[in-house]
Amino acid sequence: MSAAVAPTELPRSRLSDGEWHRMHPLTPLLRGGIFAVVVAGVVISNLRERLAEWLLPWTTPTLPDGAPLPGDPVDYVVARGLLPVVGVGVLVVVVLLVVLFTVAWRFHSFRISDDDVEVRSGVLFRRHRRAPLDRVQGVNLTRPLVARILGLAKLEVVGAGLDANVRLEYLSTSHAEAVRADILRLAAGHALAEGIPTPGVTSRVAAATSAMSAGITGIIAGAEEQLPPESVVSLPTVRVAASHLLSTSSVWLVVLIAAIVVLSNVGTPWLLFTIVPAVLGFAAYWVRSITHALRYSIAGTPDGVRITFGLFTTVTEILPPGRVHAIEVHQPLLWRSAGWWRVSVNRLSGRGVEGGREELASVLPVGRVADAERVVSLLTPGILDAADLVFARGIFARGAEDPFTTTPRRARILRPFSWRRNGCLLAPGVLVLRRGILRRRIVLVPLARMQSIALHQDPLDRALRVATLQAHTIAGPVSGRIDALDRDDALDLFDRAELAALDAAATDRSHRWAR
Repeated sequence: MSAAVAPTELPRSRLSDGEWHRMHPLTPLLRGGIFAVVVAGVVISNLRERLAEWLLPWTTPTLPDGAPLPGDPVDYVVARGLLPVVGVGVLVVVVLLVVLFTVAWRFHSFRISDDDVEVRSGVLFRRHRRAPLDRVQGVNLTRPLVARILGLAKLEVVGAGLDANVRLEYLSTSHAEAVRADILRLAAGHALAEGIPTPGVTSRVAAATSAMSAGITGIIAGAEEQLPPESVVSLPTVRVAASHLLSTSSVWLVVLIAAIVVLSNVGTPWLLFTIVPAVLGFAAYWVRSITHALRYSIAGTPDGVRITFGLFTTVTEILPPGRVHAIEVHQPLLWRSAGWWRVSVNRLSGRGVEGGREELASVLPVGRVADAERVVSLLTPGILDAADLVFARGIFARGAEDPFTTTPRRARILRPFSWRRNGCLLAPGVLVLRRGILRRRIVLVPLARMQSIALHQDPLDRALRVATLQAHTIAGPVSGRIDALDRDDALDLFDRAELAALDAAATDRSHRWAR
């Protein structure tokens, strides 16, 4: 019998030495900058007439007798000679904010040990958060635009639970990447050696200049696009924009714009106050969804699947092995002629229900068949021929070549158009569900990640001798439900899937994938 292989010992960065460390010194500037943006928004909204008078004087209205409009707070301050008092007050507020954010920064620290990632924060009300490394579901590196210019990044350790994430904001980009690598190595089961010797010490000015130079270069070249391994999918900008044009949200946007034109012509301008904000909201969502999908890349690494996306704010995720609970390959009706597909997953995001983000569930925003096959293969490393199950033996299979158990002819009233396509298949390591003929979907549920399986029947199902099968996974956009199956086939599948899931869970070692 062969001896067990000991986990590899890798070098440790100096921020992962088990001691407490503070965040980057520019963290108060970034956090205070958000507060300054909010204050500026309030000021601009209250002084919009004054700003219009300064910037666009020809648009300033007057009263019928030629007199100017009543004054605003600026006129009040100037007329009473209160400018010095207001200036001193603003200076005091700025100094007070700087002091408060600096004190908060000094009390904000983190520690990375061999078992946990911990963060302490708060001055009056102390907060201590801890994420066990063997429960890490992923590590995300986020670079907002201003932080990218300054060479900083925000690290988010995704935990296994609602609102369970631990955030390190902000670190220099190089330190954030080193800490991310250490966390993933420890979570994989590797042992880390003592700290890496640090090269010659440079001044803070030189370090800041180098960080800003790297940040500006990253904005131009893209985040981690040049790092090996290369992305297995290339996503052209034209395809991203066209896929959003051929979407339901774009259809609604066109409908709302048409409604605005019609209502303006028929003389009901009061309705514009409700429709115009909706159009602006739709347009903002449309543009934001496009910018999120730009500079997309996906590649396999020793620590899991690396996904990068975003034009202005870039996000780099690392999905360790075994952290994907369900996969869906979906083709909207408007994409049928272009041959495009989307790949989504159910995964733990560590956020509350209101904090989930769509871009974290969509691992391939739009791609061709070959792109979807490569992404599915990356997400299912322990399942043989997973991509073949999706297309060749799944969506494109017909007649005698179709291995799926489908809806019986007697129940076609429940699925009049898709009853020949509606079905399921139990393959080694995975349960495959296929639905729809206009909007085609196929779902892969890894048996090691399946939480439970259930059968349901309503009175109509009992009359037609069919049943609904439900594979339960964590909450997400991918549904594990397939209905209108023959009752006997569903019972047989239920028994076989139960035994296969128990066996897969017993042999699963993905929580410590290095071992």
